[in-house]
Amino acid sequence: MAEKDRRSGYLRPDLETMDPQARQEYLDRRVREIVAHAHAHAPAFAQKMAAVGAEPGDIRGVDDLARLPITEKADLVKLQRAGLPFGGLVGEQIDKLARIYVSPGPIYEPGEKVYSDDRWAQAFFAAGFRRGDIAQVTFNFNLVPFAFWLDASLNLVGCVSVPAGVGNTELQIQIMRELGVAGYLGTPSFLATIADRAEELGLDLKRDLQLKVAFVAAEMLPESLRASLEQRLDMVIRQSYGTADVGCLSYECFHMGGMHFAQDCVVEVVDPETGRPVGEGEPGEVVATVFDHAYPLIRFGTGDLSSYTTGVCACGRTSPKLTRILGRVDQVTKIKGMFVHPSGVQQVAQKFPQVAAYQLVVTRDGHKDVMTLVCELGEAPADSAELKGAMETAMKEVLRVSGAVEVVAPGTLPQGCKVIDDRRNWD
Repeated sequence: MAEKDRRSGYLRPDLETMDPQARQEYLDRRVREIVAHAHAHAPAFAQKMAAVGAEPGDIRGVDDLARLPITEKADLVKLQRAGLPFGGLVGEQIDKLARIYVSPGPIYEPGEKVYSDDRWAQAFFAAGFRRGDIAQVTFNFNLVPFAFWLDASLNLVGCVSVPAGVGNTELQIQIMRELGVAGYLGTPSFLATIADRAEELGLDLKRDLQLKVAFVAAEMLPESLRASLEQRLDMVIRQSYGTADVGCLSYECFHMGGMHFAQDCVVEVVDPETGRPVGEGEPGEVVATVFDHAYPLIRFGTGDLSSYTTGVCACGRTSPKLTRILGRVDQVTKIKGMFVHPSGVQQVAQKFPQVAAYQLVVTRDGHKDVMTLVCELGEAPADSAELKGAMETAMKEVLRVSGAVEVVAPGTLPQGCKVIDDRRNWD
């Protein structure tokens, strides 16, 4: 396919190029519909509205969403513990679901029988994925929804998906070569690993691989890494932003300069203290409302800090853009593509009574995340190697991310230190 064909066009031109006023009216209507549906079918949402004295008729559009409380990730865990499996937030009966996903927490998430959400597909098209491309998905298909969403969304674009999953670097390279894979979906660090290993195997990256476009997510993308990989592989690499709870919220086009708001959802940037929307260019928490009748999350707080801009983009899309992710409202940290919660670190430490103090330290080795649980022990173990091994196993089981354990002398860690110390530099 000619390069120019990958740079132009839209998946949903009616929405992506819509006049801002027309988009506002469209979203207002969609908000009224989803609020009415959630109030009627999701008891926990109805209770949230009642707590602030609101009725469905009070929410006439996007601007009125500010009257409703924000639901944070921690709220999902509490609601589900009080009322399994979904805490009263699901708007469909169990027999209308196709899957139940399990995210760290654990948080149970419903999946509709027919996946029709095209927000990730919008991102793929903007990145340059086109009908007939073979695309390799290297995200985790184990329990969490993200890779399943991407697999289905590739089909919505007309691509053929290879559900490769994580790891198996040499097999991934073999698949890419033998199938002529054009699209890569995964973390930027794993794409770098693939490129490095392919060269170690004696391959010419531009001649032996046919990669044209990459959709990367779940990690920060330093511009130095993007530039290096695009040059080495002769491909285009674009990123997006979303969560496993609410799906795709924004994505880059060829012209970059931020990430366009995805269509068919509401993205707000709000003051973390008041929940009120902030102005253009001001930092705030990204809050999302999605129009999913099975799982109608309304004003879901992602915990991520960003800002937005409404400048004109040369691609012709008229939606605002999120700028770069600035950090987290809380201490929840994304490591190797997975969210790690302070409570999860605490859960690991509490399995081992020898641990008197602890801190999870996150660093970078080249373009790879490194996670180290630094511990002070109250008493010396009979076998320190055995204890470290057991703790590293517990880290992988609880946090779903592998890491190392480092034992330090008592008094090394500052008293009252934060549970997660993110020392990564993204320059």
